[in-house]
Amino acid sequence: MHPLVLIIDDEKKIAALMARIIELEGIRVLQAHTGKEGMKLLASQDIDVVISDVKLPDVNGVELVKQIKASKPHVQVINLTAYGTIADGVLAMKNGAYDYITKGDDNDRIIPLLHMALAQAQKERSRTGARTSEASLHTFSSIIGQSRAVNEAVELARKVAETDTTVLLLGETGTGKEVFAQAIHSQSARSKYPFVALNCSGFKSDLLESELFGYKAGAFTGANKDKKGLLEEADGGTLFLDEIGEMDIELQAKLLRVLEERSFIKVGDTRTSRVNVRILAATNRGLQEEAERGNFRLDLYYRLSVFTIEIPPLSQRKGDIRLLADHYLNTYAARMGKKGLKLSASFYTALENHPWKGNIRELRNVMERVAILAGGGPMGPELLPANFTHQNSPTSSFDIHLIEKDHIGKVLQYTHGNKSEAARLLGIGLTTLYRKLDEYKL
Repeated sequence: MHPLVLIIDDEKKIAALMARIIELEGIRVLQAHTGKEGMKLLASQDIDVVISDVKLPDVNGVELVKQIKASKPHVQVINLTAYGTIADGVLAMKNGAYDYITKGDDNDRIIPLLHMALAQAQKERSRTGARTSEASLHTFSSIIGQSRAVNEAVELARKVAETDTTVLLLGETGTGKEVFAQAIHSQSARSKYPFVALNCSGFKSDLLESELFGYKAGAFTGANKDKKGLLEEADGGTLFLDEIGEMDIELQAKLLRVLEERSFIKVGDTRTSRVNVRILAATNRGLQEEAERGNFRLDLYYRLSVFTIEIPPLSQRKGDIRLLADHYLNTYAARMGKKGLKLSASFYTALENHPWKGNIRELRNVMERVAILAGGGPMGPELLPANFTHQNSPTSSFDIHLIEKDHIGKVLQYTHGNKSEAARLLGIGLTTLYRKLDEYKL
């Protein structure tokens, strides 16, 4: 079973938006709008993490932490508040909250913080013999594809999984490097311990250092208590560093020490901490060339690239596009309660003719959009974004405009008028969407 997160917030639009962001990470989400609703779901569902607003209609979210931890001790609780106070923060931690953050500060922090909380929930479950960790369910059999290119990559990954060797996964954006990393962890001797992922491009250098190594209380303004870093959260298991090429060169030296000595120093600390963790890294950049230019440490490159695996782009595995399209269509259709969705031959042809610069991630987003717009009968390429239609459809411009207007209206209805989210689902820029809204008088 995949991890399950419960959001408790009486502001329904905020809860829905946060749920959408988290679901894009492949995590299942439930929503409740009162403390009472949340506790009912907690009793009936196997929840890992609760993200709760502090100000709820029927209970204070800080007090709710105590109820949640009393009911299910392994569940990690993150409190969100519009107006944070030190007193509430202290009480939340005393009651057992995993963290307490202010709304507005959560945009950059919530996903890495959520992954850390999930890892902690898995660790506490393992102590009581509860459910197998989420990462252990990401096996090689879950990697979809029958092409020679992907089978060769899978075979290499299977062989190295049984060792404790550092692995460097190479490939274009969206090819599924994290999926391979999770499968390697799942088949390794570390599978009973946490799998923790960190995208190095998502943080500024100083924040990345704090997230990775943790910090001591008083290390900087706002550091009110000691904080574990992801290295410690992954202790015994696997730490996956995505977009490793974006890491600051000074921080690279500290990572090299972890690889060579299994030790590090927290931000603001003077003592050395030790950790037993396997490092898997990924990049879409040519690290050797970057090292030769002085943009990446050559010694770190050699240490990371003990065993490299190239994940093929969709352009090298065209035969897998139909399998992937069917998989994602069925996945999203099930979530939306739609059944019996079928794709036409012309739809598959349009998919196979597309360049897929965003690879599997792009294909997944396209199929989510198609599932939203799907009606009855076999679906044709008219449901695809405009860039597909222009390349593959002989339909007249008059018909295209009618179809486009209708689709934009449906997507806006689905997003409850959220234009930024609608633009993402439509595969167009926000400025382009506004222009089309004006053009079609929507």
